[in-house]
Amino acid sequence: MVDRPVIAKKVAAVRDAIARIHAVLPADVHTFLHDRTAREVVILNMFVALQESLDLATHWVADEGWDVPQSYREVFTALAEHGVLDRALADRLASAAGLRNLVAHRYGVVDWRRVHASASSDLGDLEAFCSAIGRLSS
Repeated sequence: MVDRPVIAKKVAAVRDAIARIHAVLPADVHTFLHDRTAREVVILNMFVALQESLDLATHWVADEGWDVPQSYREVFTALAEHGVLDRALADRLASAAGLRNLVAHRYGVVDWRRVHASASSDLGDLEAFCSAIGRLSS
């Protein structure tokens, strides 16, 4: 059985990071590319949102006693296989895990245009993940 207080805390952390991104993200990529502070706030909070989502997904898998996935990508796949997430959402989240890895391991080669595009259009997937997990844990 999943630990509801842990789930609630992690969902809140993801949503807070998303709100921080929305608060500073310029609509225009050119402005974003020339605003170091915005870039740093966005990339840090994208990392936090993705890491908290991965931690949450991993926690869910472990609490349910399912086989431990070998990669971050597989954590979201496992949730889809067990009916926790829609397959399409799980696939998109698995791809987002790649951005988390890029930020964590190769910060100097971040493609800021890709970061802006993801922050502009992909945060809804993290919200959908939080909503799905929240519904199932209550």
